Amino acid sequence: MRRTGALAVALVVLLTAASSTAAPLGDRGAATRLAPSARNDATLGERLARALRVPHVDRSESAAVALDLGTGEELFALNESRPLAPASNEKLALTFALLSTLSPTLRIETTAKAIGTIEGGTLRGAIALVGGGDPTLRSSDVLELARRVRASGIRRITGGVLGDESLFDSMRTCLGWKPYFYINESPPLSALVVDRAWYRSYTARRPAKAAALVFRDALRTAGVAVGGNVAVRATPPEAPLIARTRSAPLASIIAYMDLHSDNFTAEQLLKLLSLTRSERGSSAAGAQVVMTALEDAGIPTKGVRIVDGSGLSAKDRLTTGALVGILQAIAGQPALEGVLLRALPVAGTSGTLKYRMQKPPVRGHVVAKTGTTSIASSLSGYVNSHIAFAIIQNGHPIASWWARVAQDRFAKVLASQG
Repeated sequence: MRRTGALAVALVVLLTAASSTAAPLGDRGAATRLAPSARNDATLGERLARALRVPHVDRSESAAVALDLGTGEELFALNESRPLAPASNEKLALTFALLSTLSPTLRIETTAKAIGTIEGGTLRGAIALVGGGDPTLRSSDVLELARRVRASGIRRITGGVLGDESLFDSMRTCLGWKPYFYINESPPLSALVVDRAWYRSYTARRPAKAAALVFRDALRTAGVAVGGNVAVRATPPEAPLIARTRSAPLASIIAYMDLHSDNFTAEQLLKLLSLTRSERGSSAAGAQVVMTALEDAGIPTKGVRIVDGSGLSAKDRLTTGALVGILQAIAGQPALEGVLLRALPVAGTSGTLKYRMQKPPVRGHVVAKTGTTSIASSLSGYVNSHIAFAIIQNGHPIASWWARVAQDRFAKVLASQG
């Protein structure tokens, strides 16, 4: 995420200072409630409540929380324990689980393995492209991998090319997705996907097969003669490693996911996360890891239901109390907060907030994750680095334009407090 150096330093310094005194966020009631300072301030609580009042957005299906990170004081609360469909604010729960479970420096490997014998530069058998779940794998990476295969001494392959996607399950979408979401909101999920499954001007429904075809062409370009067919199947565990390529660090992939609210990246990372507890990646196992991460951090999970990583599932449920708990927990860990600050869109400047809140006092002073589906709109993040907030609004359908008006006004009120 691009920002001025001064802003980045200020955000990190202020959040670090705030984290040293922030108190744990507990589960709270459903009614609107103002903290003592808000009640003493003749306008803050009233202004925040008024900011959320817009036409066509039902107050009973809305929730909001604002928390002072420096003191742990709750500035505002509305229905904060009510489970609601979170849209892409689901990615904040995934981000927290990824950062607290895996290393931000983790790089995802894609490998080439030989199935057969190598004699005098000839592989008498097949070569396998083995997917590691990298959502960022590009044809340029595959070409570099092919060049490394040639550099290993292999000049000819007799048995064709295999695409191995066995690290993940075979589910291409997630529970609770509308049929329209497949392809339109996310390419097919697979442990082996090249160029987001874009192959010869269309999205391949068999991403591992398309990836194997890309690899075959790359090998030929690199000077390796390839005979035989292209197929998809698992690689024998004893197959020797010939070459590998690695993704950018996990922190960079997370930054892309949150900045652009990328659904495919989220779902791939959820399955990758599941490998910390299961041998084969799946959305269901990944969701369990997310829930465990939240519970271990003391974040309120009553009513929370994690089904996917992107928030596209109609079965997902989060509370604003849980979202602010996530923001508070990350702000309390210097190793994680810098990663999140680089990942979140900045008001009026970058990502999904580039064209929102473009004027003072919010421009450049709100960093937050957006979320929009047909039934939900959400915004959660930090204001002036020391206030954490979360807003979720549901409807059938949700009046998205009005919901965003309310969200932006709420953030403006908080930003005006300095």
